Amino acid sequence: MPKTPDQEVPLKLSLLDFQIAIAYLILVFTVGLYASRNKDRSTKRYFLAGRNLGWFAIGSSLFVTNISSEHMLGLAGSGSVHGLVVGHFEWLATIIILLLGWFFMPIYLKAGIYTLPEFLEKRFNRSSRLYLASVSIVAYILTKIAVTIFAGGILLNALLGWDIYTSAVVMVVITGVYTIIGGLTAVVYTEIIQMFFLIGGSAMLTFYGLQEVGGFTALKQALPADYFNMFRPISDPEFPWTGMIFGAPILGIWYWCTDQYIVQRLLGAKNLQHARSATVFASFLKILPVFIFVLPGMIAYVLFPGIKGDQAFPVLISSPLLPAGLKGLMVAAVLAAVMSSLSSVFNSAATIFTIDFYKLIRPLASEQKLVLVGRLSTMIMVIIAILWIPMTRMISNNVYLYLQSVQAYISPPITAVFVFGVMTDRVNARGAIWTLVIGGMIGFLRLVLEIINHNFGWVLPGSDWFIQLNFLHFAVFLFLVSTAILFLVSRASDLNMAEGGSGNRNFLKIVKNWGSSGLQPGWQKINFAFSILIAVVVLSLWGLFF
Repeated sequence: MPKTPDQEVPLKLSLLDFQIAIAYLILVFTVGLYASRNKDRSTKRYFLAGRNLGWFAIGSSLFVTNISSEHMLGLAGSGSVHGLVVGHFEWLATIIILLLGWFFMPIYLKAGIYTLPEFLEKRFNRSSRLYLASVSIVAYILTKIAVTIFAGGILLNALLGWDIYTSAVVMVVITGVYTIIGGLTAVVYTEIIQMFFLIGGSAMLTFYGLQEVGGFTALKQALPADYFNMFRPISDPEFPWTGMIFGAPILGIWYWCTDQYIVQRLLGAKNLQHARSATVFASFLKILPVFIFVLPGMIAYVLFPGIKGDQAFPVLISSPLLPAGLKGLMVAAVLAAVMSSLSSVFNSAATIFTIDFYKLIRPLASEQKLVLVGRLSTMIMVIIAILWIPMTRMISNNVYLYLQSVQAYISPPITAVFVFGVMTDRVNARGAIWTLVIGGMIGFLRLVLEIINHNFGWVLPGSDWFIQLNFLHFAVFLFLVSTAILFLVSRASDLNMAEGGSGNRNFLKIVKNWGSSGLQPGWQKINFAFSILIAVVVLSLWGLFF
């Protein structure tokens, strides 16, 4: 059995480990630079890879973009404290990704958009577009860039002994080079390589961990029974079943179906058929995190009694568990997780800033100027993100719960506007902007009051229920409030559907005709069959750990 934490010595990497880690970096740089060789410097090429991406590349990118360092750190940490229940987010995502491919992507692709805020202008008005663009960039700082750097810093500290700020600078510089040069094309094709390292390294960690504890049966015997129960009582402070069933999908739809960070690579698909197949492939891959991230956290809890939360994964990977060579693969897996998510968020943030802000101010700007602005705009985001790193601990001791809780405060109004915006013509521009602004203010108020309460113990009189409400239950509450605002304001206003955005009526036609015209029937049947298979597998897994 590996040494207990007080017996641990610093991780020593063999020459083979260093060779594997360096080979990974060289390979990623080579692929990134090779993908950047195209002389086309148009915005279509830089931000959407020329709309020429295939299903395997997109599906790999979707998975690796999502699986960042906070997943490796946070899922394992939550697994060590709560067991498999946190994996509910992962398996729920498989269903929501299929929803993205079958329902949302036909509409997005037919709308011909570069960004999701641009979509809101076509459906509603420019105010909605600017609001979502602003919130998206803020959300990237709060829930993506800073958390990725922070979690990656903890993992690299465990593996290499670097402090968090050294890790942050190194990761940002390495990732920034090929992202700035190649745009989305470089991001997506490097993520294909990163997918193999990420899955391979994490799977080997699970394999050796299970061997060390004596197998899955021995792991079950060593842990409390509720660690293998994915549905908890309503009274559970973190993961009540009501929150997981009704609240988690609200966060999931926002993240997978309405966020530029995820959807951008699908906007670069060759056609709808490739986009849909990509979501089916990514949906299948999302079954894996429970076994390669959550399970290692549970293994760490058994091997190192007393180690829980964000320390579970670092302790496990820095232990003598892995043989020489595989430690290097684990270093590469951590780097892959960090670099893939950073490159994706840098590219998406640059796209939003350039298309939704700069281009509106400078509509006559040349293609070359827009690409230059996109390349330069990531620097300020990085600086702000590094400054925000110390703030992450003020929300939760578990980085993944921090991520999910902040998303619960941001996502419900946006989810309501997108879902009902494509489902019905009974909501209009005025209803949308009121929903986004008021819903956003309610979510922001919860975030501020929670930070003040957790760090200073101060509670606004009468706000106890508001602060103490489970974050998933709060997501349900805010979604219902946002939906009510959306329909009531739309009904009360005198605006007609053409007002507030010249593309409204054209958009409604797209919604009504989002079917499968032009798709190959055989390919369509394969996508449908695999979608059903994935749904059956996930439902069976839920039943197994009910």
